[in-house]
Amino acid sequence: GVTRFGQQAVKEMNRVGMIVDMSHSAEQSTLEAIEVSSRPICISHANPTTAHDALRNKSDTIISALTKAGGLLGFSLYPFHLPNGSDCSLDDFCTMIANCADKYGVEHLAIGSDLCLNQPQAVLEWMRNGRWSKAMDYGEGNANNSGWPDTLPWFAGKDGMENIYNGLLKHGFN
Repeated sequence: GVTRFGQQAVKEMNRVGMIVDMSHSAEQSTLEAIEVSSRPICISHANPTTAHDALRNKSDTIISALTKAGGLLGFSLYPFHLPNGSDCSLDDFCTMIANCADKYGVEHLAIGSDLCLNQPQAVLEWMRNGRWSKAMDYGEGNANNSGWPDTLPWFAGKDGMENIYNGLLKHGFN
Protein backbone atom coordinates (compact mmCIF):
# COMPACT_ATOMS: atom_id res chain seq x y z
CA GLY A 1 0.00 0.00 0.00
CA VAL A 2 0.86 3.67 0.14
CA THR A 3 3.01 4.46 3.17
CA ARG A 4 2.65 7.62 5.29
CA PHE A 5 5.51 9.15 3.31
CA GLY A 6 3.78 8.06 0.09
CA GLN A 7 0.59 9.83 1.18
CA GLN A 8 2.61 12.98 1.84
CA ALA A 9 4.27 12.67 -1.57
CA VAL A 10 0.91 12.28 -3.34
CA LYS A 11 -0.52 15.30 -1.51
CA GLU A 12 2.55 17.39 -2.39
CA MET A 13 2.34 16.26 -6.01
CA ASN A 14 -1.31 17.37 -6.00
CA ARG A 15 -0.36 20.72 -4.48
CA VAL A 16 2.30 21.53 -7.08
CA GLY A 17 0.32 20.15 -10.02
CA MET A 18 2.33 16.99 -10.75
CA ILE A 19 0.59 14.00 -12.23
CA VAL A 20 0.61 10.88 -10.06
CA ASP A 21 1.45 7.96 -12.38
CA MET A 22 0.90 4.47 -10.98
CA SER A 23 2.00 2.45 -14.02
CA HIS A 24 4.63 0.47 -12.11
CA SER A 25 2.71 -0.04 -8.87
CA ALA A 26 0.89 -2.99 -7.35
CA GLU A 27 -2.85 -3.35 -6.86
CA GLN A 28 -3.18 -2.05 -3.29
CA SER A 29 -0.79 0.87 -3.81
CA THR A 30 -2.65 1.96 -6.93
CA LEU A 31 -6.06 1.78 -5.26
CA GLU A 32 -4.81 3.73 -2.25
CA ALA A 33 -3.15 6.38 -4.44
CA ILE A 34 -6.45 6.88 -6.27
CA GLU A 35 -8.15 7.39 -2.92
CA VAL A 36 -5.45 9.61 -1.38
CA SER A 37 -5.08 11.88 -4.40
CA SER A 38 -7.27 14.97 -4.53
CA ARG A 39 -6.76 15.08 -8.31
CA PRO A 40 -7.25 12.40 -10.95
CA ILE A 41 -4.21 10.18 -11.40
CA CYS A 42 -2.99 8.29 -14.43
CA ILE A 43 -1.64 4.92 -15.37
CA SER A 44 0.32 6.10 -18.38
CA HIS A 45 1.41 2.74 -19.78
CA ALA A 46 -0.37 -0.51 -18.91
CA ASN A 47 -3.22 -2.62 -20.25
CA PRO A 48 -6.18 -4.38 -18.65
CA THR A 49 -5.49 -7.81 -17.20
CA THR A 50 -8.67 -8.93 -18.96
CA ALA A 51 -6.74 -8.60 -22.24
CA HIS A 52 -3.49 -10.10 -20.91
CA ASP A 53 -2.59 -11.06 -17.35
CA ALA A 54 0.90 -9.53 -17.12
CA LEU A 55 2.69 -8.35 -13.98
CA ARG A 56 2.20 -4.67 -14.75
CA ASN A 57 -1.25 -4.75 -16.34
CA LYS A 58 -4.16 -3.50 -14.25
CA SER A 59 -7.27 -5.24 -12.95
CA ASP A 60 -10.85 -4.20 -13.63
CA THR A 61 -11.03 -3.09 -9.99
CA ILE A 62 -8.20 -0.61 -10.55
CA ILE A 63 -9.38 0.64 -13.94
CA SER A 64 -12.92 1.12 -12.62
CA ALA A 65 -11.68 3.07 -9.59
CA LEU A 66 -9.29 5.08 -11.77
CA THR A 67 -11.91 6.12 -14.29
CA LYS A 68 -14.61 6.81 -11.68
CA ALA A 69 -12.13 9.24 -10.09
CA GLY A 70 -11.57 10.96 -13.45
CA GLY A 71 -8.21 9.29 -14.16
CA LEU A 72 -6.54 8.23 -17.37
CA LEU A 73 -5.29 4.87 -18.69
CA GLY A 74 -2.61 4.94 -21.40
CA PHE A 75 -2.38 1.70 -23.37
CA SER A 76 1.04 0.07 -23.51
CA LEU A 77 2.54 -1.28 -26.71
CA TYR A 78 5.22 -3.27 -24.92
CA PRO A 79 4.75 -6.82 -26.24
CA PHE A 80 5.01 -8.40 -22.77
CA HIS A 81 1.85 -6.40 -21.86
CA LEU A 82 -0.17 -7.41 -24.94
CA PRO A 83 -2.40 -10.34 -25.80
CA ASN A 84 -0.28 -12.72 -27.90
CA GLY A 85 2.89 -10.76 -27.09
CA SER A 86 4.85 -9.74 -30.19
CA ASP A 87 2.22 -11.53 -32.28
CA CYS A 88 -0.48 -9.11 -31.12
CA SER A 89 -2.22 -7.80 -34.21
CA LEU A 90 -3.29 -4.21 -34.72
CA ASP A 91 -6.87 -5.48 -34.68
CA ASP A 92 -6.32 -7.16 -31.27
CA PHE A 93 -4.81 -3.95 -29.89
CA CYS A 94 -7.67 -1.80 -31.19
CA THR A 95 -10.28 -4.29 -29.95
CA MET A 96 -8.76 -4.07 -26.46
CA ILE A 97 -9.08 -0.28 -26.59
CA ALA A 98 -12.64 -0.42 -27.96
CA ASN A 99 -13.69 -2.81 -25.19
CA CYS A 100 -12.29 -0.40 -22.60
CA ALA A 101 -13.98 2.58 -24.27
CA ASP A 102 -17.32 0.75 -24.02
CA LYS A 103 -16.73 -0.18 -20.39
CA TYR A 104 -14.99 2.91 -18.93
CA GLY A 105 -15.56 5.76 -21.37
CA VAL A 106 -13.28 6.97 -24.14
CA GLU A 107 -12.50 10.19 -22.25
CA HIS A 108 -10.36 8.14 -19.84
CA LEU A 109 -8.17 6.47 -22.48
CA ALA A 110 -4.88 7.33 -24.20
CA ILE A 111 -1.88 5.72 -25.88
CA GLY A 112 1.19 5.54 -23.64
CA SER A 113 3.39 3.32 -25.72
CA ASP A 114 6.08 2.37 -23.12
CA LEU A 115 8.20 1.28 -26.04
CA CYS A 116 11.88 1.88 -26.65
CA LEU A 117 12.66 1.06 -30.25
CA ASN A 118 16.20 0.21 -31.36
CA GLN A 119 17.79 0.38 -27.90
CA PRO A 120 20.65 -1.92 -26.87
CA GLN A 121 20.27 -4.73 -24.33
CA ALA A 122 22.17 -2.62 -21.77
CA VAL A 123 19.31 -0.09 -21.71
CA LEU A 124 16.78 -2.84 -20.96
CA GLU A 125 18.96 -4.25 -18.17
CA TRP A 126 19.38 -0.77 -16.66
CA MET A 127 15.60 -0.17 -16.74
CA ARG A 128 14.94 -3.49 -15.04
CA ASN A 129 17.74 -3.34 -12.47
CA GLY A 130 19.09 0.16 -12.13
CA ARG A 131 22.73 0.57 -11.32
CA TRP A 132 23.04 -1.06 -7.91
CA SER A 133 20.85 -4.18 -7.95
CA LYS A 134 22.75 -7.31 -6.95
CA ALA A 135 20.27 -9.81 -8.39
CA MET A 136 19.11 -9.80 -12.01
CA ASP A 137 15.45 -8.94 -12.48
CA TYR A 138 14.04 -9.97 -15.85
CA GLY A 139 10.81 -7.97 -15.56
CA GLU A 140 8.19 -9.84 -17.52
CA GLY A 141 10.87 -11.83 -19.29
CA ASN A 142 12.94 -14.60 -17.73
CA ALA A 143 16.48 -15.99 -17.82
CA ASN A 144 15.71 -17.79 -21.09
CA ASN A 145 13.95 -14.76 -22.57
CA SER A 146 15.87 -11.81 -21.17
CA GLY A 147 16.10 -9.56 -24.22
CA TRP A 148 13.77 -7.13 -25.88
CA PRO A 149 10.65 -8.82 -27.21
CA ASP A 150 10.21 -8.86 -30.97
CA THR A 151 8.88 -5.59 -32.34
CA LEU A 152 5.25 -5.27 -33.33
CA PRO A 153 5.37 -5.05 -37.15
CA TRP A 154 2.55 -2.49 -37.26
CA PHE A 155 4.34 -0.22 -34.75
CA ALA A 156 7.96 -0.71 -35.77
CA GLY A 157 8.56 2.43 -37.80
CA LYS A 158 7.51 6.00 -38.34
CA ASP A 159 3.95 5.00 -39.27
CA GLY A 160 3.18 3.30 -35.93
CA MET A 161 0.85 5.95 -34.50
CA GLU A 162 -0.81 6.46 -37.88
CA ASN A 163 -1.47 2.70 -38.03
CA ILE A 164 -3.12 2.86 -34.60
CA TYR A 165 -5.15 5.92 -35.68
CA ASN A 166 -6.41 4.09 -38.79
CA GLY A 167 -7.05 0.90 -36.81
CA LEU A 168 -9.14 2.82 -34.26
CA LEU A 169 -11.13 4.46 -37.09
CA LYS A 170 -12.02 0.95 -38.31
CA HIS A 171 -13.22 0.13 -34.77
CA GLY A 172 -15.68 3.03 -34.75
CA PHE A 173 -13.61 5.80 -33.18
CA ASN A 174 -13.67 9.27 -34.68
